[in-house]
Amino acid sequence: MNTLYFECQMGAAGDMLTASLLSLFDDPQKMVDELNHLGIPDVKYTLENVENLGIRGLRVHVCVNGIEEACEDIHAHHHHDEPHDHHCHHHDCEPHDHHCHHHDCEPHDHHCHHHDDETACHVHHHHGDDGHGMHHHAKLEDIRAIVDKLAIDEAVRSDIMAVYGMIANAESVAHGVCVEEIHFHEVGSMDAVADIAAVCYLMHALNPSEVVCSPIHVGSGHVRCAHGILPVPAPATAWLLRDIPCYGGQISGELCTPTGAALLKHFVTEYAPMPVMRISKIGYGMGQKVFPILNCVRVFMGEQADQGAQIVELSCNLDDMTAEDLAFAQEQLFEAGAVEVYTTPVVMKKSRSGVVLTVHAPHASKESILHVMFKYTTTLGIREAVYQRYTLNRHIETVDTPFGKVHIKYATGYGVERCKYEYEDLARLAREHNISLEEVKNIINHK
Repeated sequence: MNTLYFECQMGAAGDMLTASLLSLFDDPQKMVDELNHLGIPDVKYTLENVENLGIRGLRVHVCVNGIEEACEDIHAHHHHDEPHDHHCHHHDCEPHDHHCHHHDCEPHDHHCHHHDDETACHVHHHHGDDGHGMHHHAKLEDIRAIVDKLAIDEAVRSDIMAVYGMIANAESVAHGVCVEEIHFHEVGSMDAVADIAAVCYLMHALNPSEVVCSPIHVGSGHVRCAHGILPVPAPATAWLLRDIPCYGGQISGELCTPTGAALLKHFVTEYAPMPVMRISKIGYGMGQKVFPILNCVRVFMGEQADQGAQIVELSCNLDDMTAEDLAFAQEQLFEAGAVEVYTTPVVMKKSRSGVVLTVHAPHASKESILHVMFKYTTTLGIREAVYQRYTLNRHIETVDTPFGKVHIKYATGYGVERCKYEYEDLARLAREHNISLEEVKNIINHK
């Protein structure tokens, strides 16, 4: 099984995750060029080779209109006139330098030329239509409008908005306002779109079968905002880190950002020590600030043997849910870590038609799956069984065809080898060329 393992001993931030993933590609610059062609307005990615404590890695810079902003972040706020307690989620900033994303924050007069989160680095002043440096703001639907125009697959688009939705919900809870009132700083939002889009795009390009992550180091101490001091992790980050193993430490400052937390929460399938795996590549996504400990997100890619692994089966009988309600519940179960969800039609007592909802999940996800089953279905009880699960090893390759590049899924093991083209690629080509799926396959096979 193709596995990614994220080691987050110095937290997680959007650009550090991006750089770590880029390190896994044979030609990182080629992937940066692809990112620059996604169509994010006024955004340009650049790549830098850096060294920290004798270890070489990559750092990604995001420029918005040719400028990197220092200590800006995705952090959202509700749009009122009273002061807010927003802060910078950027662990390259000194604890006393944190500030929020609106005009109540005091301007900074320092300059830096690198960034380490959903931030950019050359400090400058923004001037709105009123000429007083007032920031424009974007709501979640404005972010969606930007994302809808990107040159990406629908699956990547869906992932980007899912991550943004997590952050908006966390901000909503932290500030006690509804999601519709949350506003994102305009330039900070573009920088954050760049980080989130990059990670989602690269994750789809790598297409791991499983994503495992270490417990996350969140840092310690406090961060100062324009109108107060907040503990680390900050409220929105803490909300996102619910149900995720995390810890503090001796490093003073905020190491895990909301964007980093949301991206990991979306993609990680299990939080655990590194599994037994045959490592093929290692990536280092470097932060800028120098600590006594190497400041990076490290990611390992390799093959993990899951043959004979145990899996938990959770099931229940249902006879009073609509098909739409069941479909929604299935989506939530996959989000909670299920590896398989399906229904089986049955005839229940009094000859009522019903279904058996069956969920397969790793042991580590059992509790979260149980919570989701009780919350999103009408069941009053759930059965558990433990099975041995035997699987073929799976990986994806990209091949050239008359239509361009297409992904092929391979499954091998137990003396068999199978392959098939990625359905989403075939469907996209069929739509673009107004032909059937069978015609697409025939043209590809007889190239």
